[in-house]
Amino acid sequence: MATQESVTLDYPRWAQISQRRRAHVARVAILCLEWADAMNVSATERARWLKAVTLHDALKSAPAELLRELAPDAWPVKKLLHGPAAATRAARDGVRDRGILDAVRYHSVGYAEWELVGQILYLADYLEPGRSFHTVEHESLTAAVPSDVIGTLRSVAALRVAGTMAAGRPLLAETVEFWNSLVRG
Repeated sequence: MATQESVTLDYPRWAQISQRRRAHVARVAILCLEWADAMNVSATERARWLKAVTLHDALKSAPAELLRELAPDAWPVKKLLHGPAAATRAARDGVRDRGILDAVRYHSVGYAEWELVGQILYLADYLEPGRSFHTVEHESLTAAVPSDVIGTLRSVAALRVAGTMAAGRPLLAETVEFWNSLVRG
């Protein structure tokens, strides 16, 4: 079993990420690796998952000006800009895998057209056990992922949508499209 100390993540040279956030990313990576083992994914797919994990919060500590410069057409919510900004920066750095870039860009909001890499990142980012809101329900969802990715995705998306609505924040169009794609099956 992987531990935070045994997981080596290859952050890009342009990453701006705090030590606390690096610990979160390591926990996301460990969860992805556990699921990859349980799902018997190929080495290639496993590498894609880890690349997306490494990039998803790579600009989490970047200044708002840089995030807006890299993602001028992204959502008007500062705490959501790091994903689109990191995807843009990764593409400039040579990442061409559309599945990885979409996973990074939309990991906080959902995306109806995701490949498995995006679905897994969305789930692991939310379900990693170091989250302050982690509950017994989250543990049950975490255990269900290898046997029911889509069902778990539906459950996690429902929790996230409900949380957004309870906070009185509007749902982004991408989130609504994502949710609709999940309930349509």
